[in-house]
Amino acid sequence: MRFLIPGILAMAVVVAASNVLVQHPLGLYLTWGALTYPFAFLVTDLTNRLQGATAARRVVVAGFLTGLVCSLIGTQIEGEFGPLVTLRIALGSGLAFLAAQLLDVALFNRLRTASWWKAPLVSTLFSSTLDTAIFFTIAFSAALTVIEPGNDVSWATAPGALLGFGPEVPFWVSLAVADWCVKIVLALVALVPFRIVIGKVMAKVA
Repeated sequence: MRFLIPGILAMAVVVAASNVLVQHPLGLYLTWGALTYPFAFLVTDLTNRLQGATAARRVVVAGFLTGLVCSLIGTQIEGEFGPLVTLRIALGSGLAFLAAQLLDVALFNRLRTASWWKAPLVSTLFSSTLDTAIFFTIAFSAALTVIEPGNDVSWATAPGALLGFGPEVPFWVSLAVADWCVKIVLALVALVPFRIVIGKVMAKVA
């Protein structure tokens, strides 16, 4: 279990940093948090490869609890348009993280004996897609305003061209698509550190 503590600490850092950086826009459709959050999947996959699925789930729980604390703190901080973290954002964030990360663990474990890149890549692609769908739908969809009637999400539901040039969709869909694209790109990039870390650890063990 010697890799569990580093995994828990790494996950906590990624989640905490992402919760802070998500408050800072990066262009029209992204925030800086979009560049850090996907590495949570890398932490989960490394733990899964080195310690197994049970250890990976423990790291996921640590990340979930860290996110919960960050959300609670965010609800108490007033921004320009109200609390930095609304109920819908907190709920969407927590459910998306937990569901996506647990899916990641399950898929990775199922592909454990395949080529070295298949487990981390396939598990991250599917779990990232689930994460994006759950979070943005719960946080901003007009169909779910019943969750928090007092939260005005009209800015997110306003129609506009997808990413500025596609078909007309609610603005939050553009946010979701942009976020998903970043996750997919970083899933590919993360294969490099995954391979390096696994190689070095296995070399030491040997």
